[in-house]
Amino acid sequence: LIFIISLFLGTTITISSNHWVMAWTGLEINTLAILPLISKSHHPRAVEAATKYFLVQATASTLVLFSSMTNAWYTGQWDITQLTHSTSSLILTAAISMKLGLAPFHFWFPEVLQGSPLTTGLLLSTVMKFPPITLLFMTSQSLNPSLLTVLAILSVAMGGWMGLNQTQTRKIMAFSSIAHLGWMTIILVYYPKLTLLNFYLYAMMTAAVFLTLNSMKVLKLSTLMTAWTKAPSLSTILLLTLLSLAGLPPLTGFLPKWLIIQELTKQDMAPAAMIISLLSLLGLFFYLRLAYCATITLPPHTTNHMKQWHVNKPISPSIAVLTTLSIMLLPISPMLAT
Repeated sequence: LIFIISLFLGTTITISSNHWVMAWTGLEINTLAILPLISKSHHPRAVEAATKYFLVQATASTLVLFSSMTNAWYTGQWDITQLTHSTSSLILTAAISMKLGLAPFHFWFPEVLQGSPLTTGLLLSTVMKFPPITLLFMTSQSLNPSLLTVLAILSVAMGGWMGLNQTQTRKIMAFSSIAHLGWMTIILVYYPKLTLLNFYLYAMMTAAVFLTLNSMKVLKLSTLMTAWTKAPSLSTILLLTLLSLAGLPPLTGFLPKWLIIQELTKQDMAPAAMIISLLSLLGLFFYLRLAYCATITLPPHTTNHMKQWHVNKPISPSIAVLTTLSIMLLPISPMLAT
């Protein structure tokens, strides 16, 4: 309880601060609060994941502090929105990319997610990404658009390509997270509010998927193949939520992609929009693979896996609400577009 309260405290401090040092303090509290949650199981892989997470986040925090001090040295400003010095904004972009796991600083994220339990994985891919994204949101005027576009396209490409070969559900979710971050980054300079909207919808869909996987106790694809006997309705809903994460039209996940492509074409960035849309097909492939394993393919009866017992356990209300929102929010788009 103490760690989770500290987690939300750190997030609140960062997102409500105007001064760089306060923002940095919030990020540090966040990092220190999540570490025990990662290494709670005392499994060697969990301890390794916690160590990797600590090293990466400490480096990124140092760079955040360094960029803000450089900016203060040259301009006399400690205000977050006044990041006007070009080198500072460059260093900050690198630091926040490390914090978020944007390519080319993404290598730590799948490893850390693979070493943590599913609930901690959910925190890592949603709550822990919120403070760095708010920092990007506040400094978006002074960041370099072409650098962000390159990072974004690289992230979507890496998230798609590296996710193709995975069999562990947590790693697949990590690569999906990297690809979604690419979508958030490409629009950041042109329409920062879309970045936040994309993040909120992504967090909602990811939470739905993680909680579903957690309630079915699924850590790898082979378990997912036999989980349909355990909770058939849950597997069916998981199919729709995964397709929503992939961004298929009648579902919620299509909304941010649609608005982002529209805004990019308005900004004369049609080639970038085309590249990023084509690269997101890679992501669609592994979501479809997950969806196939969850519902469509019934494994042959000569399978080595025992069928799991059907449990009449009611689906938890949080999963129900989150999956409903992840599937049915597309009709609100006119309200957002205005």
